[in-house]
Amino acid sequence: MSDAASPRPVEILLVEDNEGDVRLTREALREGHLRNRLHVVEDGERALDFLFRRGIYADAPRPDLILLDLNLPRRDGREVLAEIKTDSSLRRIPVVVLTTSRAEEDLVRMYDLHANCFISKPVDFDQFIQVVKTIENFWFTIVVLPPM
Repeated sequence: MSDAASPRPVEILLVEDNEGDVRLTREALREGHLRNRLHVVEDGERALDFLFRRGIYADAPRPDLILLDLNLPRRDGREVLAEIKTDSSLRRIPVVVLTTSRAEEDLVRMYDLHANCFISKPVDFDQFIQVVKTIENFWFTIVVLPPM
């Protein structure tokens, strides 16, 4: 999915409570080759409000991709993923779990909940930027996504 094929920017929802990781993700996406709009929510409850277009998110766009942290305030990423993948209007949105967790039980649980992939966040700045760029490239230039 390139700029030529898509007149609208790619909509990405980042569910992340760490401001440093939000900043790095913004920077990596800005350096990418696709026009995108990054929407950020800092907890699981707001993520679900955004996705279900509730309250202040009534006019929120439907994301083309969700980048989801696991350890979030209010509702964690596990609960958010479970709701996304059991809702018929949301389940086709790819969800990339991007987390500091390296626990095997988290990995297994996320795939059981139908995460599209599980990525452990690198602690190195340059590696983090490269991971985000790779996610963008994979999901929007290599993969064919279903129509919304």
